[in-house]
This record gives sequence, C-alpha cells and structure tokens, in this order.
Amino acid sequence: MIKTILSQIKDFKFPTIMTPVSMLGEVICEMIIPVLMGRIVDLGINGGDMGFIIRTGLIMLVVAIIGLIFGVLGGFYGARASAGLAKNLRKAMFDNIQSFSFANIDKFSSSSLVTRLTTDVSNIQNAFMMILRMGMRAPASMVVAMVMSFVISPQLASIYLVAVILLAIFLGFTMKAAGKYFEAVFEKYDLLNESVQENVNAIRVVKAYVREDTEIGKFKKAAYNIYLMFVQAELKVATVLPVMMTAVYTCILLISWFGAHLIISETLTTGNLMSLLTYCMNILMSLMMLSLVFVMITMSEASARRIAEVINEESSLTNPAEPKMEVADGSISFEHVDFAYSKTAKEPVLKDIDLSIKSGETIGIIGGTGSAKSSLVNLISRLYDVTKGSLKVGGVDVREYDMEALRNQVSVVLQKNVLFSGTILDNLRWGDKNATEEECKRACEIACADEFIEKMPQKYNTYIEQGGANVSGGQKQRLCIARALLKKPKILIFDDSTSAVDTTTDAKIRTALATEIPDTTKIIIAQRVSSVEQCDRIIVMEDGKVAGFDTPENLYKNNSIYREVYDSQNGSDEADFDEKN
Repeated sequence: MIKTILSQIKDFKFPTIMTPVSMLGEVICEMIIPVLMGRIVDLGINGGDMGFIIRTGLIMLVVAIIGLIFGVLGGFYGARASAGLAKNLRKAMFDNIQSFSFANIDKFSSSSLVTRLTTDVSNIQNAFMMILRMGMRAPASMVVAMVMSFVISPQLASIYLVAVILLAIFLGFTMKAAGKYFEAVFEKYDLLNESVQENVNAIRVVKAYVREDTEIGKFKKAAYNIYLMFVQAELKVATVLPVMMTAVYTCILLISWFGAHLIISETLTTGNLMSLLTYCMNILMSLMMLSLVFVMITMSEASARRIAEVINEESSLTNPAEPKMEVADGSISFEHVDFAYSKTAKEPVLKDIDLSIKSGETIGIIGGTGSAKSSLVNLISRLYDVTKGSLKVGGVDVREYDMEALRNQVSVVLQKNVLFSGTILDNLRWGDKNATEEECKRACEIACADEFIEKMPQKYNTYIEQGGANVSGGQKQRLCIARALLKKPKILIFDDSTSAVDTTTDAKIRTALATEIPDTTKIIIAQRVSSVEQCDRIIVMEDGKVAGFDTPENLYKNNSIYREVYDSQNGSDEADFDEKN
C-alpha cells in the first residue's frame, strides 16, 4: 500500500526531498535562538555589555530571517509535492479504470470510485503535506531541543523526558481508538455519494413521483451516519489538546520551581533557565504537532488502502504477447461457448452456444428479459471473456486480437445510450475524431437523425447537455447510431437501440443500413419482431441457450417460440416478447 502511494511521487521527487530539508533548516535556526537569548541575559544584561547585546541581537535577527526563508521554502515545496502526489494518484487511478474490464468495474461501485478520486485523494494530499513538513520538523525539533536541554541541565531535562514518554503512550492509545472510526467513515462516504448520484441522475423520476422528501430523508440519514462516525473519532482526538496543555504547564511550573533553586545554588544561570523554558515549549509543542501528524496518518490510512486497491487492480482482460492488429472480416463463430459473470456462479449465463454468422449478414436476436441476449453480444467485442469454448471474429479467436484493434471494428449501439456535453458534431466524432462535417451529415442521414438536426437553430453545432438531457430518447438513439456508423466497423451491433424510435423510422433505418453498408455484419437485438423480420437469419434466445437459429420463414414454420411471438405481436401492437413467453 505505502509502496503504491509513494511510487506516484514520480516527477515531484525534488520538492519531496526539499520540503523536509527546508524544515530541518528552520528547526536548526529555531534551536540556535534560545542559546543566543541565554547568552544575552548572562553575558550582555548581567555583564552590562551593550555592544555584546547589539551584536548578538543582530545575529539573532539574521538567524530568524534565515529560519523564515527555510519555513517559506518548506511551505512552497510541501505544497508542490503534496499537490503533485494528489495529481498523480488521480491520474493513476483514472488511467487504470480505463483499462478495467466490465468484470473489474463490477467490483467497484461508481460512487465508491468517485469517493476514492476525490475525498480519499484529498486525505492523502493533506497527510503527505503534514508528514513532509511536521513529520520532519516536529521530531527534529523535539530531539534537538532535548539534546540542548540535557547539555544545559540534565536534571531539569529529565522532566521533559518523562513528560514526553507519558504523552507518547497516551497518544498511541488515543490514535488507535480513533483509527477504527476514521477507517469506517469512508464507507459511509460511498453511501452518501451514491445517494447524491442516484438523485441527480434520476431527478426527473424523483419529481415525477414526488419523492423529494424520501430522497432528502435518504441523504439526511447518510450524512448523519458520517456525522456520528466523525463525532466518535473527534471525541477521542479532542482529549489530546487538554492533556498536552496540562503537560506543558506542569513542565513549566516544575522547571521554574527547580530552576529557581538551582539559580540560588549557582548551579544554573538565569539565561540557561530562559533557554530551558523555551526548549520546554519547543519539545511539547513539537509533540503536539506530531500528534496531529498521527491523526492525519490514521485518517489517511484507510484512504491509502482504498486508492491502492484501484491502482493495483489488474484488468481481467489482457492483450496477448503478440496480438493480431487486423480483423479480416465480420464473420462470427461461437464454438460451444459457456459464459458466467463470476467464477463462483453456480450456473453459466450462456450455455453451449454454437452458431456461425457470415460476414455481411444481418442477424436478429429476440428473447425474453433475462434470456442473455446482451451477454451474447458483449462477448463479441471482448467486453468479457468466454468461460468455456471459443469465440472467433474474422476467423481468429477474439483473445488473440489487440483489444483496441478488435473494438475499433465492432460498434455497439446500446438501448441506454450516452451523449456527452458538447456539440452534435463533437458527439458524432467519438466514432471518428477525423470525420469531416460531410461524413457526419451522411451518417446522420443513414440513421435518420438529419430530420431533427436540420430543424435545430444551430443544426450540427447545437450544444448537447450532459447526458443528452436536451434531446429525446429517440433522437439520442439516432445520434448514437450515426456515431457508431462513423467508425466504419466490420460488425455493427444494435442492442435494442431503436426501442425509442417509431416503427416507420425504425424501418427507414434498417433499409438504409442494408443499402449503405452491405458488407458490414449487422446484429439487431429487439423486442419487436417487426425490427428483425427482414433479417437474413434470427437467433431465438431462451434461458441462456439458442432455442432457434434460421431464416424468419423457417422459424415461423418450425419454432414455436418465434411463431407465438410473431402471431401475438401482429395481432396486437401492444404485445411484446415477454407477454407471450
């Protein structure tokens, strides 16, 4: 965990080294000043030497200025090092998330990933700053002050030593007690973020069902749980300051009492007593700062572990040693394929799938909800790996391809499509970043998206809100179809992606696809038989198995499932697959 976090310092090694060095310089300057103060009292004031007082005072001023410079440098380098580490941690996590397979993504909720990228990284940043600055300054100041105190008076310095040992033991128990609460609080942050994300993403549904009070209650409960955790932790930590101050004042009283007796017995000078009192404050204040460092470390330990989990997570899908970079054609072959989302699953989702699709064919897929239609097509672009058997695209097992090369040749248009904030052209160029405006327009014509785009005031430069909030479901689907077409793929998959489009537009899109990209293999998942009845062949899925695979005519004759669905939907426009099956 620590190795993973520190490995992200990278190009910020210089400020990371310079921060503690600067703090050490500041400590040395601070430790010199009490000695000079003592000499002014003993030799200057008691000796009546004004020249010595002025000279020593000037030296103190120079030392103080040098210490100030070191302190400023420590703050500057510390800020650069901690902010740089936070930047690198976020980048490392985000980069690794991009390499995750769907199986990896399933391990982390989106709210948890957001918490790790924000709150957890901020905790590490603050803790790293404290460690670099106070983690060096406090121990160095305490050790040097202790040594200087023993040089001046071992008897009085023993008072510091006893106080430090007792306070260190107290701090250890306190931090251990508070640590378990800090560790648990970040899991509560995940729930809080999840509540916010759900509410924002589904705000229209919330308002439509007048569920604002319920959502407020959920958020209030999540926030209150975090409050309780922090209260418990802070109650433990809150005892540190009064105990520390009690120790400080006790030490001052004891040193003053015993120091006065030593001055009377002429075994200690007044200047030395002043120096000892200054060192006393340095030692105990350093211990207090060190306690804050321990608090930050305790708080950030859980964050560091959560961040390391994301950075060290290895994708379940990897490229072969010598991947194939070219996909010959759009042919697809499932050879006795089984698939399960989890290795511990009792039964596979797909069972003994054995079918062959020719390049350029248009294939329909129908089946009831939960029949594994989407799971079947997810394997083609290798979003998941088969559990058993082999899946070939272009005559080559998908596991032998470079994943990027394979996915560039397989376009998927989902039912719940996502548009990003930006213009229509910006969104279309996700399919091909170098596409000309004419190519984008042609793709929109094939997808029947030009009909509504031309009616917009700014046409293709119309700004799309985040998530496509300012376009309808059908418009969003057509834009996503156009975006997929711009990839010029060898395989084009429509996962129920015309469900929000009227039947007339659906038919236009299918006709345009057949004439414009005849060499592209097209796979259409649909609930409506009318969306697939013109396909070359149709796959009928039932309970994770292929219940039929033939032309629409032959399926109607020989497959009872397809025939029942066809008859029911032609008899009633409202019927769908699940109603009859």
